[in-house]
Amino acid sequence: MRANEEHRNREEPQVAVLDALADRQESGMTVFDLRAMVDTDIDTLEEALAELKTDGLIEVTEEEGRTVIVPKAHAIGNGEVPDEETDFFERIRRRFPF
Repeated sequence: MRANEEHRNREEPQVAVLDALADRQESGMTVFDLRAMVDTDIDTLEEALAELKTDGLIEVTEEEGRTVIVPKAHAIGNGEVPDEETDFFERIRRRFPF
């Protein structure tokens, strides 16, 4: 699964976090799990998590002494991955409304 299409225009670390969380939306992930999945430094990861939490796209809970991060249902797509050509034209259409 991937982040919802409407959230894919965010900064790259935020999209990468949402994509990683989409694969484990039931069990969630810790910051250490996300650090292993998202190719960025810890400071950038923390900023991305703070922004996503502020925007209501993730939920942070305490489970068995661990901080677990799960995506909100509206932040995750339906599992359909758009093909590259459609995605390319969709990005152009969004940038230059016709």
